[in-house]
Amino acid sequence: MKEMYEWWFAGIRSLSARKKYLLRKEMGDAEAIFNIEEIKLEQFSFLTKKDCKILLDAVRDKEWIEEYRGFQEKEICFVPYFDVRYPERLKKISSPPYALYVKGNLPEEDVMSVAIVGARQCTAYGEEMARFFGEELSRAGIQIISGMAKGIDGAGQRGALNAGGVSYAVLGCGVDICYPADHRGLYTDLQTKGGVLSEQPTGMPPLREFFPARNRIISGLSDVVLVMEARERSGSLITADMALEQGKDVYALPGPVTSPLSKGCNWLIKQGAGILISPEELLEDLKMEYESRDVNILANTVENEKVLESTEKLLYSKLDLFPKSLSCLLSETGLSPEVAMQQLVSLIMKGLVKEVSRNYYIKAKV
Repeated sequence: MKEMYEWWFAGIRSLSARKKYLLRKEMGDAEAIFNIEEIKLEQFSFLTKKDCKILLDAVRDKEWIEEYRGFQEKEICFVPYFDVRYPERLKKISSPPYALYVKGNLPEEDVMSVAIVGARQCTAYGEEMARFFGEELSRAGIQIISGMAKGIDGAGQRGALNAGGVSYAVLGCGVDICYPADHRGLYTDLQTKGGVLSEQPTGMPPLREFFPARNRIISGLSDVVLVMEARERSGSLITADMALEQGKDVYALPGPVTSPLSKGCNWLIKQGAGILISPEELLEDLKMEYESRDVNILANTVENEKVLESTEKLLYSKLDLFPKSLSCLLSETGLSPEVAMQQLVSLIMKGLVKEVSRNYYIKAKV
Protein backbone atom coordinates (compact mmCIF):
# COMPACT_ATOMS: atom_id res chain seq x y z
CA MET A 1 0.00 0.00 0.00
CA LYS A 2 2.79 2.43 0.86
CA GLU A 3 4.35 2.17 -2.61
CA MET A 4 0.94 2.91 -4.15
CA TYR A 5 0.70 6.27 -2.39
CA GLU A 6 4.35 7.08 -3.06
CA TRP A 7 3.76 6.33 -6.76
CA TRP A 8 0.68 8.59 -6.73
CA PHE A 9 2.59 11.47 -5.13
CA ALA A 10 5.60 11.15 -7.46
CA GLY A 11 3.29 11.29 -10.47
CA ILE A 12 1.85 14.74 -9.68
CA ARG A 13 3.66 16.52 -12.50
CA SER A 14 2.54 20.07 -11.73
CA LEU A 15 4.24 20.07 -8.33
CA SER A 16 8.01 20.65 -8.39
CA ALA A 17 10.44 18.07 -7.07
CA ARG A 18 11.71 20.54 -4.44
CA LYS A 19 8.22 21.07 -3.02
CA LYS A 20 7.65 17.33 -3.02
CA TYR A 21 10.83 16.83 -0.96
CA LEU A 22 9.75 19.49 1.53
CA LEU A 23 6.18 18.26 1.89
CA ARG A 24 7.15 14.65 2.30
CA LYS A 25 9.77 15.61 4.90
CA GLU A 26 7.08 17.42 6.87
CA MET A 27 4.47 14.66 6.57
CA GLY A 28 6.64 11.54 6.80
CA ASP A 29 5.15 9.60 3.90
CA ALA A 30 2.86 9.98 0.90
CA GLU A 31 -0.11 8.25 2.54
CA ALA A 32 -0.17 11.02 5.15
CA ILE A 33 -0.07 13.60 2.33
CA PHE A 34 -2.96 11.84 0.58
CA ASN A 35 -5.07 12.03 3.76
CA ILE A 36 -4.10 15.56 4.79
CA GLU A 37 -6.85 18.06 5.56
CA GLU A 38 -7.06 21.15 3.40
CA ILE A 39 -6.67 23.52 6.35
CA LYS A 40 -3.37 21.87 7.35
CA LEU A 41 -2.13 21.85 3.79
CA GLU A 42 -2.56 25.63 3.61
CA GLN A 43 -0.28 26.09 6.63
CA PHE A 44 2.85 25.16 4.70
CA SER A 45 4.51 28.41 3.63
CA PHE A 46 6.35 26.80 0.68
CA LEU A 47 3.03 25.83 -0.97
CA THR A 48 1.02 28.36 -2.99
CA LYS A 49 -2.77 28.27 -3.30
CA LYS A 50 -2.24 26.80 -6.75
CA ASP A 51 -0.06 24.03 -5.27
CA CYS A 52 -2.75 23.20 -2.70
CA LYS A 53 -5.37 22.96 -5.43
CA ILE A 54 -3.12 20.69 -7.50
CA LEU A 55 -2.71 18.33 -4.53
CA LEU A 56 -6.40 18.30 -3.63
CA ASP A 57 -7.40 17.67 -7.24
CA ALA A 58 -4.93 14.77 -7.36
CA VAL A 59 -6.58 13.26 -4.25
CA ARG A 60 -10.04 13.56 -5.78
CA ASP A 61 -8.96 11.96 -9.07
CA LYS A 62 -9.77 8.29 -8.46
CA GLU A 63 -8.48 7.14 -11.85
CA TRP A 64 -4.93 6.94 -10.49
CA ILE A 65 -5.70 3.68 -8.66
CA GLU A 66 -6.45 1.90 -11.94
CA GLU A 67 -3.37 3.53 -13.48
CA TYR A 68 -1.26 2.16 -10.64
CA ARG A 69 -2.58 -1.36 -11.25
CA GLY A 70 -1.64 -1.00 -14.92
CA PHE A 71 1.81 0.18 -13.84
CA GLN A 72 2.28 -2.94 -11.70
CA GLU A 73 1.46 -5.18 -14.65
CA LYS A 74 4.32 -3.65 -16.65
CA GLU A 75 6.93 -4.87 -14.13
CA ILE A 76 8.56 -1.47 -13.88
CA CYS A 77 10.61 -0.68 -10.80
CA PHE A 78 9.66 2.54 -8.97
CA VAL A 79 12.52 4.19 -7.04
CA PRO A 80 11.66 7.41 -5.17
CA TYR A 81 14.37 9.74 -3.82
CA PHE A 82 14.32 8.38 -0.26
CA ASP A 83 14.57 4.72 -1.38
CA VAL A 84 17.86 2.97 -0.50
CA ARG A 85 18.18 1.97 -4.17
CA TYR A 86 18.18 5.57 -5.37
CA PRO A 87 21.57 6.39 -7.02
CA GLU A 88 23.95 8.26 -4.72
CA ARG A 89 25.42 10.07 -7.74
CA LEU A 90 22.06 11.72 -8.43
CA LYS A 91 21.65 12.87 -4.85
CA LYS A 92 24.72 15.06 -5.34
CA ILE A 93 23.35 17.12 -8.27
CA SER A 94 21.50 20.40 -7.73
CA SER A 95 18.10 19.19 -8.98
CA PRO A 96 17.77 15.42 -8.53
CA PRO A 97 14.62 13.81 -9.91
CA TYR A 98 12.06 13.04 -7.21
CA ALA A 99 11.70 9.48 -8.46
CA LEU A 100 12.97 7.13 -11.15
CA TYR A 101 11.09 4.52 -13.16
CA VAL A 102 13.31 1.63 -14.19
CA LYS A 103 13.18 -1.36 -16.53
CA GLY A 104 16.13 -3.59 -15.80
CA ASN A 105 18.68 -2.32 -13.29
CA LEU A 106 20.20 0.92 -12.07
CA PRO A 107 23.94 1.61 -12.55
CA GLU A 108 26.25 0.08 -9.95
CA GLU A 109 27.38 2.60 -7.34
CA ASP A 110 30.97 1.39 -7.06
CA VAL A 111 31.69 1.00 -10.79
CA MET A 112 33.12 3.75 -13.01
CA SER A 113 30.43 5.29 -15.26
CA VAL A 114 31.15 7.12 -18.51
CA ALA A 115 28.55 8.90 -20.65
CA ILE A 116 28.91 8.78 -24.44
CA VAL A 117 26.78 11.47 -26.07
CA GLY A 118 26.62 13.28 -29.38
CA ALA A 119 24.69 14.16 -32.51
CA ARG A 120 21.74 12.17 -33.76
CA GLN A 121 22.57 12.94 -37.39
CA CYS A 122 26.24 12.00 -36.99
CA THR A 123 28.94 11.18 -39.51
CA ALA A 124 30.25 7.68 -40.11
CA TYR A 125 33.42 8.78 -38.30
CA GLY A 126 31.51 9.86 -35.19
CA GLU A 127 29.37 6.73 -35.16
CA GLU A 128 32.38 4.43 -35.52
CA MET A 129 34.32 6.23 -32.78
CA ALA A 130 31.33 6.08 -30.42
CA ARG A 131 30.98 2.35 -31.00
CA PHE A 132 34.76 1.84 -30.65
CA PHE A 133 35.02 3.78 -27.36
CA GLY A 134 31.89 2.03 -26.05
CA GLU A 135 33.46 -1.35 -26.74
CA GLU A 136 36.91 -0.58 -25.36
CA LEU A 137 35.71 1.15 -22.20
CA SER A 138 33.31 -1.71 -21.50
CA ARG A 139 36.17 -4.19 -21.77
CA ALA A 140 37.90 -2.19 -19.05
CA GLY A 141 34.87 -2.72 -16.77
CA ILE A 142 33.27 0.71 -17.25
CA GLN A 143 29.48 1.06 -17.45
CA ILE A 144 28.25 3.25 -20.32
CA ILE A 145 25.48 5.83 -19.81
CA SER A 146 23.61 7.51 -22.67
CA GLY A 147 20.19 8.44 -24.01
CA MET A 148 19.47 5.64 -26.54
CA ALA A 149 19.00 8.28 -29.25
CA LYS A 150 19.85 7.75 -32.90
CA GLY A 151 23.43 8.32 -33.96
CA ILE A 152 26.15 8.65 -31.32
CA ASP A 153 24.11 7.59 -28.25
CA GLY A 154 22.89 4.34 -29.75
CA ALA A 155 26.27 3.52 -31.30
CA GLY A 156 28.12 3.93 -27.99
CA GLN A 157 25.61 1.79 -26.13
CA ARG A 158 25.55 -0.89 -28.81
CA GLY A 159 29.35 -0.98 -28.71
CA ALA A 160 29.23 -1.56 -24.96
CA LEU A 161 26.79 -4.46 -25.33
CA ASN A 162 28.74 -5.96 -28.25
CA ALA A 163 31.79 -6.11 -25.97
CA GLY A 164 29.82 -7.97 -23.30
CA GLY A 165 29.53 -4.90 -21.08
CA VAL A 166 26.58 -3.10 -19.55
CA SER A 167 24.89 0.16 -20.48
CA TYR A 168 22.08 2.30 -19.11
CA ALA A 169 19.74 4.53 -21.11
CA VAL A 170 18.03 7.61 -19.71
CA LEU A 171 14.87 8.37 -21.69
CA GLY A 172 12.97 11.60 -22.26
CA CYS A 173 9.67 9.71 -22.03
CA GLY A 174 8.13 6.93 -19.97
CA VAL A 175 10.26 3.78 -19.74
CA ASP A 176 7.40 1.78 -21.23
CA ILE A 177 7.85 3.67 -24.51
CA CYS A 178 10.66 2.75 -26.90
CA TYR A 179 11.94 6.02 -28.37
CA PRO A 180 13.15 6.11 -31.05
CA ALA A 181 10.99 3.23 -32.22
CA ASP A 182 13.66 1.77 -34.52
CA HIS A 183 15.89 1.15 -31.49
CA ARG A 184 13.57 -1.62 -30.30
CA GLY A 185 16.38 -4.19 -30.32
CA LEU A 186 18.70 -1.97 -28.28
CA TYR A 187 15.84 -1.08 -25.91
CA THR A 188 15.19 -4.77 -25.28
CA ASP A 189 18.86 -5.69 -24.87
CA LEU A 190 19.51 -2.87 -22.41
CA GLN A 191 16.87 -4.23 -20.05
CA THR A 192 18.82 -7.48 -19.64
CA LYS A 193 22.35 -6.02 -19.94
CA GLY A 194 21.94 -2.84 -17.96
CA GLY A 195 18.77 -0.80 -17.67
CA VAL A 196 16.39 1.80 -19.05
CA LEU A 197 15.30 4.61 -16.72
CA SER A 198 13.41 7.89 -16.69
CA GLU A 199 12.01 10.47 -14.31
CA GLN A 200 8.88 10.68 -16.47
CA PRO A 201 5.86 8.58 -15.40
CA THR A 202 4.87 5.59 -17.51
CA GLY A 203 2.88 6.40 -20.61
CA MET A 204 4.45 9.86 -20.94
CA PRO A 205 5.31 10.57 -24.61
CA PRO A 206 8.70 12.01 -25.66
CA LEU A 207 8.11 15.76 -25.46
CA ARG A 208 10.81 18.26 -26.46
CA GLU A 209 10.96 19.93 -23.06
CA PHE A 210 11.85 16.64 -21.34
CA PHE A 211 15.20 16.17 -23.10
CA PRO A 212 17.28 19.00 -21.57
CA ALA A 213 16.15 17.78 -18.13
CA ARG A 214 16.97 14.21 -19.16
CA ASN A 215 20.54 15.31 -19.95
CA ARG A 216 21.22 16.34 -16.33
CA ILE A 217 20.47 12.75 -15.29
CA ILE A 218 22.86 11.35 -17.91
CA SER A 219 25.68 13.57 -16.66
CA GLY A 220 24.61 13.06 -13.04
CA LEU A 221 24.92 9.28 -13.28
CA SER A 222 28.33 9.57 -14.94
CA ASP A 223 31.81 10.18 -13.59
CA VAL A 224 33.05 11.39 -16.99
CA VAL A 225 31.24 12.66 -20.10
CA LEU A 226 32.53 12.03 -23.65
CA VAL A 227 31.15 14.21 -26.45
CA MET A 228 31.80 12.44 -29.74
CA GLU A 229 30.21 14.89 -32.22
CA ALA A 230 28.16 18.03 -31.62
CA ARG A 231 27.02 21.11 -33.44
CA GLU A 232 27.65 24.57 -31.99
CA ARG A 233 24.22 24.56 -30.33
CA SER A 234 23.14 21.10 -29.33
CA GLY A 235 21.82 18.95 -26.53
CA SER A 236 25.25 17.35 -26.22
CA LEU A 237 26.77 20.70 -25.24
CA ILE A 238 23.97 21.12 -22.69
CA THR A 239 24.98 17.76 -21.23
CA ALA A 240 28.62 18.88 -21.17
CA ASP A 241 27.70 22.14 -19.41
CA MET A 242 25.67 20.23 -16.82
CA ALA A 243 28.56 17.83 -16.27
CA LEU A 244 30.95 20.71 -15.65
CA GLU A 245 28.48 22.28 -13.20
CA GLN A 246 28.34 18.93 -11.41
CA GLY A 247 32.15 18.82 -11.19
CA LYS A 248 32.58 16.07 -13.79
CA ASP A 249 35.38 15.78 -16.35
CA VAL A 250 34.43 16.33 -20.00
CA TYR A 251 36.31 14.98 -23.02
CA ALA A 252 35.62 15.75 -26.69
CA LEU A 253 36.52 14.00 -29.93
CA PRO A 254 38.40 16.36 -32.26
CA GLY A 255 37.23 16.62 -35.86
CA PRO A 256 37.74 18.59 -39.07
CA VAL A 257 37.35 22.34 -38.66
CA THR A 258 35.17 22.30 -41.79
CA SER A 259 32.66 19.83 -40.30
CA PRO A 260 29.58 21.42 -38.62
CA LEU A 261 29.31 18.28 -36.47
CA SER A 262 32.79 18.84 -35.04
CA LYS A 263 32.38 22.53 -34.21
CA GLY A 264 30.87 21.82 -30.80
CA CYS A 265 33.63 19.34 -29.90
CA ASN A 266 36.41 21.61 -31.15
CA TRP A 267 34.91 24.47 -29.13
CA LEU A 268 34.86 22.30 -25.99
CA ILE A 269 38.53 21.44 -26.51
CA LYS A 270 39.32 25.14 -26.94
CA GLN A 271 37.57 25.78 -23.61
CA GLY A 272 39.74 23.21 -21.87
CA ALA A 273 37.95 19.86 -22.31
CA GLY A 274 40.12 16.76 -22.52
CA ILE A 275 40.99 15.53 -26.02
CA LEU A 276 39.91 12.02 -26.97
CA ILE A 277 42.91 10.49 -28.69
CA SER A 278 42.33 6.83 -27.89
CA PRO A 279 40.58 4.62 -25.32
CA GLU A 280 44.03 3.70 -23.99
CA GLU A 281 44.96 7.31 -23.23
CA LEU A 282 41.55 8.00 -21.69
CA LEU A 283 41.88 4.97 -19.42
CA GLU A 284 45.33 6.14 -18.38
CA ASP A 285 43.77 9.48 -17.37
CA LEU A 286 41.14 7.56 -15.40
CA LYS A 287 43.90 5.45 -13.80
CA MET A 288 42.41 2.26 -15.22
CA GLU A 289 44.11 -0.56 -17.09
CA TYR A 290 43.67 -0.92 -20.85
CA GLU A 291 42.98 -4.40 -22.18
CA SER A 292 44.99 -4.43 -25.40
CA ARG A 293 43.66 -6.52 -28.28
CA ASP A 294 45.22 -7.89 -31.43
CA VAL A 295 42.37 -6.56 -33.53
CA ASN A 296 41.91 -2.82 -33.79
CA ILE A 297 40.66 -0.30 -36.32
CA LEU A 298 43.95 -0.15 -38.23
CA ALA A 299 44.38 -3.93 -38.20
CA ASN A 300 40.87 -4.40 -39.57
CA THR A 301 41.60 -2.00 -42.43
CA VAL A 302 44.81 -3.85 -43.34
CA GLU A 303 43.01 -7.20 -43.15
CA ASN A 304 40.27 -5.93 -45.48
CA GLU A 305 42.86 -4.79 -48.01
CA LYS A 306 44.51 -8.24 -48.11
CA VAL A 307 41.47 -9.85 -49.74
CA LEU A 308 41.07 -7.18 -52.45
CA GLU A 309 42.27 -7.05 -56.03
CA SER A 310 44.90 -4.41 -56.77
CA THR A 311 42.50 -1.84 -58.28
CA GLU A 312 39.96 -2.37 -55.48
CA LYS A 313 42.76 -2.05 -52.94
CA LEU A 314 43.87 1.24 -54.50
CA LEU A 315 40.36 2.70 -54.25
CA TYR A 316 39.77 1.33 -50.76
CA SER A 317 43.05 2.81 -49.50
CA LYS A 318 41.92 6.30 -50.53
CA LEU A 319 38.69 6.12 -48.52
CA ASP A 320 38.06 6.67 -44.83
CA LEU A 321 35.11 7.57 -42.59
CA PHE A 322 34.73 11.02 -44.16
CA PRO A 323 32.89 11.08 -47.52
CA LYS A 324 34.94 11.50 -50.68
CA SER A 325 33.49 12.43 -54.05
CA LEU A 326 33.93 10.34 -57.18
CA SER A 327 35.84 13.18 -58.82
CA CYS A 328 38.25 13.30 -55.86
CA LEU A 329 38.81 9.52 -56.08
CA LEU A 330 39.45 9.75 -59.82
CA SER A 331 42.04 12.46 -59.21
CA GLU A 332 43.79 10.52 -56.41
CA THR A 333 43.84 7.13 -58.15
CA GLY A 334 44.19 8.11 -61.83
CA LEU A 335 41.50 5.55 -62.73
CA SER A 336 39.01 6.13 -65.52
CA PRO A 337 35.39 6.80 -64.48
CA GLU A 338 34.29 3.44 -65.93
CA VAL A 339 36.90 1.40 -64.03
CA ALA A 340 36.41 3.36 -60.80
CA MET A 341 32.63 2.88 -60.85
CA GLN A 342 33.02 -0.83 -61.59
CA GLN A 343 35.37 -1.29 -58.64
CA LEU A 344 33.27 0.86 -56.30
CA VAL A 345 30.21 -1.28 -57.08
CA SER A 346 32.31 -4.39 -56.30
CA LEU A 347 33.44 -2.89 -52.97
CA ILE A 348 29.86 -1.94 -52.11
CA MET A 349 28.70 -5.49 -52.89
CA LYS A 350 31.41 -6.83 -50.54
CA GLY A 351 30.15 -4.56 -47.79
CA LEU A 352 33.41 -2.63 -47.54
CA VAL A 353 32.27 0.68 -49.04
CA LYS A 354 29.06 2.67 -48.69
CA GLU A 355 27.64 5.40 -50.91
CA VAL A 356 26.37 7.96 -48.40
CA SER A 357 24.99 10.36 -51.03
CA ARG A 358 25.13 10.52 -54.80
CA ASN A 359 28.76 9.87 -55.87
CA TYR A 360 30.12 10.29 -52.31
CA TYR A 361 31.70 7.24 -50.64
CA ILE A 362 33.10 6.10 -47.29
CA LYS A 363 34.58 2.94 -45.84
CA ALA A 364 31.75 0.80 -44.44
CA LYS A 365 34.04 -1.50 -42.45
CA VAL A 366 37.13 -0.51 -40.51
